[in-house]
Amino acid sequence: MAFPASRRSLGQLFRQGWNEIPEIMATTVLAIAGIGMATYGCYKYSQVDGDNRRYKMTYVIMRPDDPKVAKIKKDTPF
Repeated sequence: MAFPASRRSLGQLFRQGWNEIPEIMATTVLAIAGIGMATYGCYKYSQVDGDNRRYKMTYVIMRPDDPKVAKIKKDTPF
């Protein structure tokens, strides 16, 4: 006796998917984990001001009252 699709639990659907298409189920789990880690990494990058590079390829002129200037002066060893 087969259950209607609306009466299945999430665990039953996962087990059936793992038995029928294990490659798709495994890569889906890995993709969700990768998206989660990438989101967390981008969040942390923006929180610690990851774009505050002291050495750039081109010259950048900043006003003395710019808040980035204080961070750059704090980071420089001299």
